[in-house]
Amino acid sequence: MDAVDPIRLLLVGVPEKTEFRIAAGMARDAGAEVMVADTALQALEMLRTGHAGLVMIDVALDVPALMAQLRAERFAVPVLACGIDAPAARAVAAIRAGARDYVPLPPQPELIAAALTAATPQPAMELVGDDAALRHAAGYARTLAASRAPVLVCGERGTGKKLMARQIHAASGRSGSFLAVECAGVAADIVEAELFGQEAGAFPGAVARRHGALEKATNGTLFLRDVDCLAPGTQAKLLAALSECRVRRLGGGEAVPIDARLIASTSRNLDDRVQQGSFRADLLARLTLVQVALPPLRERMGDVPLLVRHFVGRLAATHGLAPRPFGPEAMALLCGYDWPCNVRELEDLVHRALLLATGDSVAPEAIVLTDGSRIFLPAAAEPTPCATGRTEVEALVGRTVEEVERELILQTLERCHGNRTSASSILGISVRTMRNKLKSFIEAGIPVAPAA
Repeated sequence: MDAVDPIRLLLVGVPEKTEFRIAAGMARDAGAEVMVADTALQALEMLRTGHAGLVMIDVALDVPALMAQLRAERFAVPVLACGIDAPAARAVAAIRAGARDYVPLPPQPELIAAALTAATPQPAMELVGDDAALRHAAGYARTLAASRAPVLVCGERGTGKKLMARQIHAASGRSGSFLAVECAGVAADIVEAELFGQEAGAFPGAVARRHGALEKATNGTLFLRDVDCLAPGTQAKLLAALSECRVRRLGGGEAVPIDARLIASTSRNLDDRVQQGSFRADLLARLTLVQVALPPLRERMGDVPLLVRHFVGRLAATHGLAPRPFGPEAMALLCGYDWPCNVRELEDLVHRALLLATGDSVAPEAIVLTDGSRIFLPAAAEPTPCATGRTEVEALVGRTVEEVERELILQTLERCHGNRTSASSILGISVRTMRNKLKSFIEAGIPVAPAA
Protein backbone atom coordinates (compact mmCIF):
# COMPACT_ATOMS: atom_id res chain seq x y z
CA MET A 1 0.00 0.00 0.00
CA ASP A 2 1.14 3.56 -0.64
CA ALA A 3 2.58 5.61 2.17
CA VAL A 4 -0.30 8.08 1.88
CA ASP A 5 -3.86 6.79 1.58
CA PRO A 6 -5.75 8.36 -1.34
CA ILE A 7 -8.38 10.97 -0.61
CA ARG A 8 -11.81 9.32 -0.64
CA LEU A 9 -14.38 11.38 -2.54
CA LEU A 10 -18.08 10.53 -2.37
CA LEU A 11 -19.82 11.94 -5.46
CA VAL A 12 -23.59 12.19 -5.00
CA GLY A 13 -25.66 12.65 -8.16
CA VAL A 14 -26.74 11.01 -11.37
CA PRO A 15 -23.70 9.04 -12.62
CA GLU A 16 -25.11 8.89 -16.16
CA LYS A 17 -24.57 12.62 -16.55
CA THR A 18 -21.50 13.22 -18.69
CA GLU A 19 -20.37 16.09 -16.46
CA PHE A 20 -20.35 13.84 -13.40
CA ARG A 21 -18.29 11.22 -15.20
CA ILE A 22 -15.83 13.98 -16.17
CA ALA A 23 -15.64 15.23 -12.57
CA ALA A 24 -15.06 11.68 -11.30
CA GLY A 25 -12.28 11.17 -13.84
CA MET A 26 -10.61 14.45 -12.87
CA ALA A 27 -10.76 13.50 -9.19
CA ARG A 28 -9.15 10.14 -9.92
CA ASP A 29 -6.44 11.90 -11.94
CA ALA A 30 -5.83 14.12 -8.88
CA GLY A 31 -5.22 11.02 -6.78
CA ALA A 32 -8.65 10.51 -5.22
CA GLU A 33 -10.52 7.26 -4.65
CA VAL A 34 -14.00 8.00 -6.00
CA MET A 35 -17.24 6.47 -4.73
CA VAL A 36 -20.57 7.27 -6.39
CA ALA A 37 -24.02 7.41 -4.80
CA ASP A 38 -27.15 8.01 -6.87
CA THR A 39 -29.12 9.57 -4.02
CA ALA A 40 -28.53 11.36 -0.73
CA LEU A 41 -30.01 8.36 1.10
CA GLN A 42 -27.52 6.01 -0.54
CA ALA A 43 -24.71 8.43 0.35
CA LEU A 44 -25.72 8.35 4.02
CA GLU A 45 -25.76 4.55 3.99
CA MET A 46 -22.23 4.52 2.53
CA LEU A 47 -20.96 7.00 5.14
CA ARG A 48 -22.41 4.95 7.99
CA THR A 49 -20.26 1.94 7.15
CA GLY A 50 -17.28 3.59 5.45
CA HIS A 51 -15.44 6.88 5.41
CA ALA A 52 -14.96 9.76 3.00
CA GLY A 53 -12.72 12.79 3.12
CA LEU A 54 -15.07 14.91 0.99
CA VAL A 55 -18.64 14.75 -0.30
CA MET A 56 -19.67 16.45 -3.56
CA ILE A 57 -23.42 16.60 -4.20
CA ASP A 58 -25.48 17.84 -7.14
CA VAL A 59 -27.52 20.91 -6.21
CA ALA A 60 -30.39 19.38 -8.17
CA LEU A 61 -30.78 17.11 -5.12
CA ASP A 62 -31.97 18.33 -1.72
CA VAL A 63 -28.66 19.60 -0.33
CA PRO A 64 -30.17 21.30 2.76
CA ALA A 65 -31.86 18.01 3.72
CA LEU A 66 -28.57 16.10 3.39
CA MET A 67 -26.72 18.72 5.47
CA ALA A 68 -29.41 18.55 8.16
CA GLN A 69 -29.17 14.76 8.31
CA LEU A 70 -25.37 14.86 8.47
CA ARG A 71 -25.62 17.20 11.45
CA ALA A 72 -28.31 15.07 13.07
CA GLU A 73 -26.15 11.95 12.78
CA ARG A 74 -23.05 13.90 13.87
CA PHE A 75 -20.99 13.46 10.71
CA ALA A 76 -18.05 15.86 10.40
CA VAL A 77 -17.34 15.32 6.68
CA PRO A 78 -16.97 18.47 4.52
CA VAL A 79 -19.48 18.93 1.67
CA LEU A 80 -19.15 20.72 -1.66
CA ALA A 81 -22.20 21.50 -3.79
CA CYS A 82 -21.84 21.17 -7.55
CA GLY A 83 -24.11 21.59 -10.53
CA ILE A 84 -24.58 22.01 -14.26
CA ASP A 85 -25.87 25.49 -15.11
CA ALA A 86 -27.59 25.51 -11.70
CA PRO A 87 -29.76 28.48 -10.69
CA ALA A 88 -27.94 30.87 -8.36
CA ALA A 89 -30.64 30.39 -5.73
CA ARG A 90 -29.85 26.68 -5.43
CA ALA A 91 -26.13 27.34 -5.01
CA VAL A 92 -26.81 29.99 -2.37
CA ALA A 93 -29.21 27.67 -0.53
CA ALA A 94 -26.57 24.94 -0.45
CA ILE A 95 -23.97 27.30 1.02
CA ARG A 96 -26.43 28.58 3.62
CA ALA A 97 -27.23 24.99 4.57
CA GLY A 98 -23.58 24.39 5.42
CA ALA A 99 -21.84 23.33 2.20
CA ARG A 100 -18.31 24.69 2.05
CA ASP A 101 -18.50 25.93 -1.52
CA TYR A 102 -20.18 25.58 -4.92
CA VAL A 103 -18.30 24.07 -7.88
CA PRO A 104 -19.72 24.40 -11.41
CA LEU A 105 -19.65 21.30 -13.61
CA PRO A 106 -17.81 20.32 -15.65
CA PRO A 107 -14.99 21.80 -13.53
CA GLN A 108 -11.45 22.70 -14.43
CA PRO A 109 -8.92 20.00 -13.39
CA GLU A 110 -7.07 22.40 -11.09
CA LEU A 111 -10.36 23.32 -9.42
CA ILE A 112 -11.05 19.68 -8.53
CA ALA A 113 -7.46 19.25 -7.28
CA ALA A 114 -7.72 22.42 -5.17
CA ALA A 115 -11.04 21.29 -3.68
CA LEU A 116 -9.60 17.92 -2.70
CA THR A 117 -6.47 19.48 -1.21
CA ALA A 118 -8.41 22.14 0.72
CA ALA A 119 -10.79 19.59 2.22
CA THR A 120 -8.26 16.90 3.11
CA PRO A 121 -4.70 18.18 2.69
CA GLN A 122 -2.08 15.47 2.32
CA PRO A 123 1.36 16.29 3.74
CA ALA A 124 4.57 15.20 2.06
CA MET A 125 5.48 11.74 3.32
CA GLU A 126 9.01 12.61 4.29
CA LEU A 127 10.57 13.93 7.47
CA VAL A 128 13.21 16.31 6.19
CA GLY A 129 16.21 17.04 8.37
CA ASP A 130 19.62 15.88 9.51
CA ASP A 131 19.21 16.79 13.18
CA ALA A 132 20.28 14.07 15.61
CA ALA A 133 17.15 14.37 17.79
CA LEU A 134 14.88 14.15 14.75
CA ARG A 135 16.76 11.13 13.38
CA HIS A 136 16.53 9.45 16.79
CA ALA A 137 12.76 10.04 16.99
CA ALA A 138 12.19 8.76 13.45
CA GLY A 139 14.38 5.68 14.01
CA TYR A 140 12.69 4.87 17.32
CA ALA A 141 9.26 5.18 15.69
CA ARG A 142 10.24 2.89 12.80
CA THR A 143 11.60 0.27 15.19
CA LEU A 144 8.27 0.02 17.02
CA ALA A 145 6.00 0.61 14.02
CA ALA A 146 5.09 -3.05 13.54
CA SER A 147 3.82 -3.50 17.10
CA ARG A 148 0.18 -3.00 18.11
CA ALA A 149 1.07 -0.76 21.05
CA PRO A 150 -0.50 2.72 21.16
CA VAL A 151 1.87 5.59 20.38
CA LEU A 152 1.86 9.13 21.74
CA VAL A 153 3.57 11.70 19.51
CA CYS A 154 4.53 14.85 21.44
CA GLY A 155 5.74 18.17 20.16
CA GLU A 156 4.87 21.80 19.71
CA ARG A 157 2.33 22.83 17.09
CA GLY A 158 3.71 22.67 13.59
CA THR A 159 6.50 20.18 14.30
CA GLY A 160 4.99 17.43 12.11
CA LYS A 161 3.15 15.13 14.55
CA LYS A 162 0.58 13.98 11.99
CA LEU A 163 3.35 13.39 9.48
CA MET A 164 5.16 11.21 12.02
CA ALA A 165 1.93 9.29 12.64
CA ARG A 166 1.60 8.64 8.90
CA GLN A 167 5.17 7.42 8.74
CA ILE A 168 4.57 5.00 11.60
CA HIS A 169 1.49 3.69 9.78
CA ALA A 170 3.43 3.37 6.51
CA ALA A 171 6.14 1.35 8.27
CA SER A 172 3.70 -0.79 10.26
CA GLY A 173 2.76 -3.12 7.42
CA ARG A 174 -0.93 -2.78 8.35
CA SER A 175 -3.22 -3.23 5.36
CA GLY A 176 -6.01 -0.95 6.53
CA SER A 177 -6.46 2.78 6.15
CA PHE A 178 -5.03 5.71 8.08
CA LEU A 179 -7.94 7.63 9.63
CA ALA A 180 -7.64 10.89 11.56
CA VAL A 181 -10.08 12.32 14.10
CA GLU A 182 -9.76 15.88 15.35
CA CYS A 183 -10.32 16.18 19.10
CA ALA A 184 -9.83 19.95 19.46
CA GLY A 185 -12.58 22.42 18.66
CA VAL A 186 -15.20 19.69 18.12
CA ALA A 187 -18.16 19.05 20.40
CA ALA A 188 -17.76 16.01 22.64
CA ASP A 189 -20.88 14.28 21.29
CA ILE A 190 -19.63 14.62 17.70
CA VAL A 191 -16.22 13.22 18.66
CA GLU A 192 -17.86 10.24 20.39
CA ALA A 193 -20.04 9.48 17.37
CA GLU A 194 -16.97 9.74 15.13
CA LEU A 195 -14.94 7.42 17.35
CA PHE A 196 -17.40 4.81 18.56
CA GLY A 197 -20.24 4.90 16.04
CA GLN A 198 -23.91 4.56 16.97
CA GLU A 199 -26.94 2.32 16.87
CA ALA A 200 -30.29 3.45 15.50
CA GLY A 201 -32.10 5.51 18.11
CA ALA A 202 -28.96 6.27 20.14
CA PHE A 203 -29.90 9.95 20.06
CA PRO A 204 -32.37 12.13 18.13
CA GLY A 205 -31.33 11.95 14.49
CA ALA A 206 -29.59 8.59 14.74
CA VAL A 207 -31.87 6.82 12.28
CA ALA A 208 -29.49 4.00 11.38
CA ARG A 209 -26.45 2.10 12.58
CA ARG A 210 -23.13 3.84 11.96
CA HIS A 211 -19.62 2.42 12.29
CA GLY A 212 -17.16 4.57 14.21
CA ALA A 213 -13.56 5.32 13.30
CA LEU A 214 -12.29 2.59 15.64
CA GLU A 215 -14.18 0.07 13.52
CA LYS A 216 -13.42 1.67 10.16
CA ALA A 217 -9.69 1.64 10.96
CA THR A 218 -9.63 -2.15 11.44
CA ASN A 219 -6.25 -3.49 10.28
CA GLY A 220 -5.19 0.15 9.92
CA THR A 221 -4.30 3.13 12.07
CA LEU A 222 -6.47 5.65 13.93
CA PHE A 223 -4.82 9.00 14.63
CA LEU A 224 -6.29 11.16 17.41
CA ARG A 225 -5.06 14.70 17.00
CA ASP A 226 -4.87 16.79 20.22
CA VAL A 227 -5.92 13.88 22.43
CA ASP A 228 -5.63 16.17 25.47
CA CYS A 229 -8.88 17.85 24.35
CA LEU A 230 -11.00 14.71 24.82
CA ALA A 231 -13.81 15.09 27.34
CA PRO A 232 -13.51 12.97 30.55
CA GLY A 233 -16.37 10.68 29.52
CA THR A 234 -14.81 10.09 26.11
CA GLN A 235 -11.46 9.34 27.74
CA ALA A 236 -13.12 6.62 29.85
CA LYS A 237 -14.75 5.01 26.79
CA LEU A 238 -11.49 5.16 24.84
CA LEU A 239 -9.59 3.51 27.69
CA ALA A 240 -12.16 0.71 27.83
CA ALA A 241 -11.92 0.18 24.06
CA LEU A 242 -8.11 -0.01 24.22
CA SER A 243 -8.16 -2.38 27.21
CA GLU A 244 -10.76 -4.77 25.78
CA CYS A 245 -9.96 -4.40 22.05
CA ARG A 246 -13.70 -3.93 21.67
CA VAL A 247 -15.94 -0.95 21.18
CA ARG A 248 -19.55 -0.31 22.15
CA ARG A 249 -21.42 1.87 19.72
CA LEU A 250 -23.47 4.70 21.23
CA GLY A 251 -26.84 3.29 22.22
CA GLY A 252 -25.64 -0.30 21.81
CA GLY A 253 -24.98 -3.04 24.33
CA GLU A 254 -22.96 -5.48 22.27
CA ALA A 255 -19.18 -4.99 22.16
CA VAL A 256 -17.71 -5.15 18.66
CA PRO A 257 -14.12 -6.46 18.20
CA ILE A 258 -11.66 -3.90 16.82
CA ASP A 259 -8.10 -4.12 15.53
CA ALA A 260 -7.05 -0.52 15.01
CA ARG A 261 -3.58 0.74 15.92
CA LEU A 262 -4.00 3.97 17.92
CA ILE A 263 -1.62 6.91 17.54
CA ALA A 264 -2.39 10.07 19.51
CA SER A 265 -0.75 13.47 19.48
CA THR A 266 -0.49 16.35 21.90
CA SER A 267 1.28 19.67 22.11
CA ARG A 268 0.68 19.94 25.87
CA ASN A 269 2.25 18.38 28.95
CA LEU A 270 -0.16 15.57 29.78
CA ASP A 271 1.43 15.01 33.20
CA ASP A 272 0.32 18.55 34.09
CA ARG A 273 -3.15 17.80 32.73
CA VAL A 274 -3.31 14.75 34.98
CA GLN A 275 -2.32 16.85 37.99
CA GLN A 276 -5.04 19.36 37.05
CA GLY A 277 -7.61 16.57 36.90
CA SER A 278 -8.47 17.06 33.22
CA PHE A 279 -6.79 13.90 31.88
CA ARG A 280 -6.96 10.33 33.16
CA ALA A 281 -3.73 8.94 34.57
CA ASP A 282 -4.61 5.38 33.51
CA LEU A 283 -5.25 6.49 29.90
CA LEU A 284 -1.96 8.41 29.90
CA ALA A 285 -0.13 5.33 31.15
CA ARG A 286 -1.51 3.29 28.25
CA LEU A 287 -0.78 5.97 25.64
CA THR A 288 2.80 6.52 26.79
CA LEU A 289 3.87 2.90 26.40
CA VAL A 290 5.55 4.22 23.25
CA GLN A 291 6.25 7.95 23.22
CA VAL A 292 7.91 9.84 20.36
CA ALA A 293 9.03 13.44 20.94
CA LEU A 294 9.62 15.78 18.00
CA PRO A 295 12.07 18.66 18.53
CA PRO A 296 10.95 22.22 17.71
CA LEU A 297 12.53 23.87 14.68
CA ARG A 298 14.48 26.39 16.78
CA GLU A 299 16.40 23.44 18.28
CA ARG A 300 17.39 22.09 14.85
CA MET A 301 18.19 25.27 12.96
CA GLY A 302 20.74 23.44 10.86
CA ASP A 303 17.80 21.81 9.08
CA VAL A 304 16.35 25.13 7.89
CA PRO A 305 18.29 25.23 4.57
CA LEU A 306 17.35 21.58 3.88
CA LEU A 307 13.69 22.29 4.60
CA VAL A 308 13.69 25.43 2.47
CA ARG A 309 15.10 23.57 -0.53
CA HIS A 310 12.59 20.76 0.01
CA PHE A 311 9.63 23.15 0.17
CA VAL A 312 10.83 25.14 -2.84
CA GLY A 313 10.95 21.97 -4.93
CA ARG A 314 7.59 20.65 -3.74
CA LEU A 315 5.74 23.96 -4.02
CA ALA A 316 7.17 24.54 -7.47
CA ALA A 317 5.97 21.12 -8.59
CA THR A 318 2.50 21.25 -7.03
CA HIS A 319 1.63 24.92 -7.57
CA GLY A 320 3.50 25.70 -10.78
CA LEU A 321 5.74 28.29 -9.08
CA ALA A 322 9.20 29.20 -10.28
CA PRO A 323 11.74 27.13 -8.25
CA ARG A 324 13.75 30.15 -7.14
CA PRO A 325 16.59 29.44 -4.68
CA PHE A 326 16.88 31.55 -1.54
CA GLY A 327 19.79 33.99 -1.69
CA PRO A 328 22.41 34.07 1.11
CA GLU A 329 20.88 37.14 2.81
CA ALA A 330 17.38 35.68 2.69
CA MET A 331 18.64 32.37 4.07
CA ALA A 332 20.49 34.18 6.85
CA LEU A 333 17.20 35.79 7.89
CA LEU A 334 15.47 32.41 8.07
CA CYS A 335 18.36 30.89 10.04
CA GLY A 336 18.22 33.71 12.58
CA TYR A 337 14.46 33.57 13.22
CA ASP A 338 12.96 31.88 16.29
CA TRP A 339 10.14 29.99 14.43
CA PRO A 340 7.42 29.97 17.12
CA CYS A 341 5.11 27.94 14.81
CA ASN A 342 7.85 25.59 13.64
CA VAL A 343 8.01 23.76 10.30
CA ARG A 344 4.43 24.62 9.34
CA GLU A 345 5.26 28.32 9.61
CA LEU A 346 8.44 27.86 7.57
CA GLU A 347 6.52 26.14 4.76
CA ASP A 348 3.94 28.94 4.65
CA LEU A 349 6.70 31.55 4.61
CA VAL A 350 8.51 29.81 1.73
CA HIS A 351 5.24 29.66 -0.20
CA ARG A 352 4.65 33.41 0.28
CA ALA A 353 8.25 34.18 -0.65
CA LEU A 354 7.97 32.28 -3.93
CA LEU A 355 4.82 34.24 -4.74
CA LEU A 356 6.41 37.60 -3.88
CA ALA A 357 9.89 37.07 -5.35
CA THR A 358 10.62 38.75 -8.69
CA GLY A 359 14.30 38.06 -9.36
CA ASP A 360 16.23 34.92 -10.15
CA SER A 361 16.47 34.16 -6.42
CA VAL A 362 14.47 34.99 -3.31
CA ALA A 363 15.68 38.23 -1.73
CA PRO A 364 15.08 39.43 1.86
CA GLU A 365 12.29 41.72 0.59
CA ALA A 366 10.17 38.64 -0.18
CA ILE A 367 10.47 37.27 3.38
CA VAL A 368 7.16 38.22 5.01
CA LEU A 369 5.54 36.72 8.12
CA THR A 370 1.86 35.81 8.33
CA ASP A 371 0.88 39.18 9.83
CA GLY A 372 2.76 41.09 7.12
CA SER A 373 5.75 41.94 9.33
CA ARG A 374 9.36 41.16 8.41
CA ILE A 375 12.25 39.35 10.04
CA PHE A 376 15.11 41.48 11.29
CA LEU A 377 18.44 40.21 12.59
CA PRO A 378 20.54 42.10 15.14
CA ALA A 379 22.98 44.43 13.45
CA ALA A 380 25.93 42.37 14.69
CA ALA A 381 24.53 39.27 12.99
CA GLU A 382 24.10 40.87 9.57
CA PRO A 383 26.74 40.00 6.96
CA THR A 384 29.33 42.67 6.36
CA PRO A 385 30.73 43.45 2.91
CA CYS A 386 34.01 41.76 2.04
CA ALA A 387 37.12 43.92 1.88
CA THR A 388 38.17 44.47 -1.71
CA GLY A 389 40.62 47.38 -1.50
CA ARG A 390 44.32 46.92 -2.31
CA THR A 391 45.39 47.77 1.26
CA GLU A 392 43.15 45.04 2.72
CA VAL A 393 44.43 42.48 0.22
CA GLU A 394 48.06 43.35 0.92
CA ALA A 395 47.42 42.70 4.61
CA LEU A 396 46.75 39.08 3.76
CA VAL A 397 50.02 38.53 1.89
CA GLY A 398 52.30 36.12 3.73
CA ARG A 399 49.49 34.24 5.41
CA THR A 400 48.30 30.79 4.43
CA VAL A 401 44.83 30.14 3.03
CA GLU A 402 44.17 27.99 6.09
CA GLU A 403 44.93 30.90 8.42
CA VAL A 404 42.76 33.32 6.47
CA GLU A 405 39.89 30.84 6.38
CA ARG A 406 40.16 30.22 10.11
CA GLU A 407 40.10 33.93 10.93
CA LEU A 408 37.15 34.55 8.62
CA ILE A 409 35.14 31.75 10.23
CA LEU A 410 35.96 32.82 13.80
CA GLN A 411 35.23 36.51 13.18
CA THR A 412 31.94 35.74 11.44
CA LEU A 413 30.97 33.42 14.28
CA GLU A 414 31.78 36.12 16.82
CA ARG A 415 29.65 38.67 14.93
CA CYS A 416 26.78 36.15 14.98
CA HIS A 417 27.10 35.76 18.78
CA GLY A 418 28.06 32.10 18.42
CA ASN A 419 25.09 31.18 16.21
CA ARG A 420 26.57 28.40 14.05
CA THR A 421 23.62 28.34 11.64
CA SER A 422 23.65 32.06 10.90
CA ALA A 423 27.43 32.10 10.50
CA SER A 424 27.45 29.13 8.11
CA SER A 425 24.70 30.73 6.02
CA ILE A 426 26.64 33.98 5.74
CA LEU A 427 29.79 32.09 4.75
CA GLY A 428 27.95 29.88 2.27
CA ILE A 429 28.95 26.60 3.89
CA SER A 430 26.86 23.85 5.48
CA VAL A 431 26.34 23.67 9.24
CA ARG A 432 28.06 20.29 9.23
CA THR A 433 31.14 21.81 7.58
CA MET A 434 31.07 24.63 10.11
CA ARG A 435 30.94 22.19 13.02
CA ASN A 436 33.79 20.11 11.61
CA LYS A 437 35.94 23.25 11.19
CA LEU A 438 35.20 24.42 14.73
CA LYS A 439 35.99 20.96 16.10
CA SER A 440 39.40 21.05 14.43
CA PHE A 441 40.02 24.54 15.85
CA ILE A 442 39.15 23.41 19.38
CA GLU A 443 41.35 20.33 19.08
CA ALA A 444 44.19 22.66 18.04
CA GLY A 445 43.67 24.75 21.18
CA ILE A 446 42.17 27.75 19.35
CA PRO A 447 39.42 29.61 21.32
CA VAL A 448 35.97 29.37 19.68
CA ALA A 449 32.94 31.52 20.56
CA PRO A 450 30.41 29.44 22.56
CA ALA A 451 27.16 28.43 20.89
CA ALA A 452 24.31 30.91 21.18
